[in-house]
Amino acid sequence: MHSLKNPLSFRPSSRPTSPAPPSRPDSGIGMERSRPLTKLSLNNLRRASPAPLSTPTPAPHTLVQDGSYLEMLSLKLSEAVSRAVTQPSGTPAMNDVVSGKKPIPSGRGSTLGALIVSELKAASGNPHLHRAIVRSLHKPLSVLLGSLSSMMLPLLSSSAFLTPPAPTVQSPHPNAVQLHAIAIATFAGELLETFDELNLGHDNDVRGDGLKGIREGLVSVVSRVINPLVGGIRRELVPIIDALELSIPGKMTLGVKNVVLHSSVLTLQSIIPIYTQALRRYTSSRTAQNLLATFVISLVWRSMVALCHRPTTPSPPSSPGLISATKKRRNSPSSTPPLTPPASRFTIKLPSSRPPSPPIPVSAPSLSPSTDARAIYDLLVTLPTPVAETESGRLAREAVDEAMNGLHALADLFDAAHHLLKVTSDSTIEDHALELERLTEKIPTLIALPVLLRAQNLDIRSEVVLGLSEEDYRNSCLTGFGRADECATPVGLRVHDHIRTSENTAPVLLAWLEKEIAE
Repeated sequence: MHSLKNPLSFRPSSRPTSPAPPSRPDSGIGMERSRPLTKLSLNNLRRASPAPLSTPTPAPHTLVQDGSYLEMLSLKLSEAVSRAVTQPSGTPAMNDVVSGKKPIPSGRGSTLGALIVSELKAASGNPHLHRAIVRSLHKPLSVLLGSLSSMMLPLLSSSAFLTPPAPTVQSPHPNAVQLHAIAIATFAGELLETFDELNLGHDNDVRGDGLKGIREGLVSVVSRVINPLVGGIRRELVPIIDALELSIPGKMTLGVKNVVLHSSVLTLQSIIPIYTQALRRYTSSRTAQNLLATFVISLVWRSMVALCHRPTTPSPPSSPGLISATKKRRNSPSSTPPLTPPASRFTIKLPSSRPPSPPIPVSAPSLSPSTDARAIYDLLVTLPTPVAETESGRLAREAVDEAMNGLHALADLFDAAHHLLKVTSDSTIEDHALELERLTEKIPTLIALPVLLRAQNLDIRSEVVLGLSEEDYRNSCLTGFGRADECATPVGLRVHDHIRTSENTAPVLLAWLEKEIAE
């Protein structure tokens, strides 16, 4: 019985295994066999699930309720401030290392400002969150201001900060200490541009943003670095410009025939390009635009004062030898009658036994104030000017342009003064006075007056007319464009009355003065 049961366990099943049916062309299984095995995965048999919807950013007011957003923002700002003042990576150069440290790279202040702008603009629709974000700026920015001050103080106290006081031809680039100080000022200026964009730090109310102290601190950082550097350039330029008033012998310019320039102009031509490059580096931030405008306007004003008070150099008399030599070249020799042909036409020229006559002296052209004025204008116009991106920058740019236009008009006045002061008939008095008024429209009255008095050959001293010495008059009335405009009317009245009561006749000058006083 047992032997019969064991074979049953290996017996095939009662239903024989049917052969695999042949694949049909319309069978899906047969078609899948010709595809790669990867196509048979169960993932392909599952319906594709729709793309997950992007979860919206939590609303700012939700973050304010739980307080996590402001906490994370404070940490983020603190980290950004620390990263902004850390030492840059890379091999330091030999000329920019101070105490083993490199200067702050440019652009870090803009990066920190961009972070503040993005956070505040994201909360523009929620005034409560906006105010909370502004309050969260106080601590990291106060820490940043303290770090900048601690980095700047050793630099400003170093003797190398103003050595040399201004760039020179031999050393046109700033030294390492100056580079570090300029980098700190540039960083503060970049951050101040963010303050201007967001209108931060302007409110005097204690309920405002409370960032007025931070703004003033950043402005102080910029001014404490830039003011001494720009002041060093100004101290180098002022004596050179003041020397334009002296009628010292000029020098002939190379490549230009019969053009003589003042020695001060030649000196400025060699150093103004160097100062221009340095000023662009110093005043790269908008905060320094007002300082730049004041600097350029002061140079223009001193140039105008020096040129208008330069004494007139009388033209040298024509040399009799030059006149006789010219006549001898055009006519026959003086020893031969005019109608008799020269003897040289009938005889062979032999070498003369007389020694050669000395060369005829030719008088060198004298200095021209109009030429020097145009040369000074061409030099000063190359200096950097304020950028008119903000309202204050636009006003500063307009002030610089007005000063430049006055210097350019002064050169034209030098050329036309002698002609316009001449009177040929009664009708020309009013016409010439109107033309003078047009020429001097952009020139302060106290600048045009010395030019016209000298062209009229009138020597009027301030001691006689005003009761002031020349030095006191300049210190009280010629300190700038604004002060000159204030003193124009009283000084013009005194000069007008002095000319009228004296024996001098200057009808065009008097008519012009009356028009200037009436304004």
